[in-house]
Amino acid sequence: MSLDPLLESGWLITLHASTALLSLVMGVFIFARPKGTLIHRTLGYTWIIAMSGVVLSSLFINMIRLWGPFSPIHLLSLVVTISLFAGWRAARRHDVKSHRLTMTFLWFGALGLNIWFTLLPGRVMHDVVFGLS
Repeated sequence: MSLDPLLESGWLITLHASTALLSLVMGVFIFARPKGTLIHRTLGYTWIIAMSGVVLSSLFINMIRLWGPFSPIHLLSLVVTISLFAGWRAARRHDVKSHRLTMTFLWFGALGLNIWFTLLPGRVMHDVVFGLS
């Protein structure tokens, strides 16, 4: 394992991967801690900011171009943006069930499952974890 491929990939991909990893790890702490506390809310807002960083940076990563500068992975950015807003709004409305469902979906879907796509051969994170392809 070496961080060299990530560090050599440029600041944008490094920012994207770093905010995604931060969001992944923070999610573990958010799920593990008591809900509704000041710490939960603070971590939650920080998580939303980090996930927004993931989404924003992804819009400028255009290695696969199917529709102009965009690819199907950019549709995930749209889904994540809508889901982040919906989860935040549910929390503000004290709709705990919707908030929990939306945020759990985001963590497992947008972050957890997406790890498998980032580990495909030819991707930067594949080279970080398994060595150069």
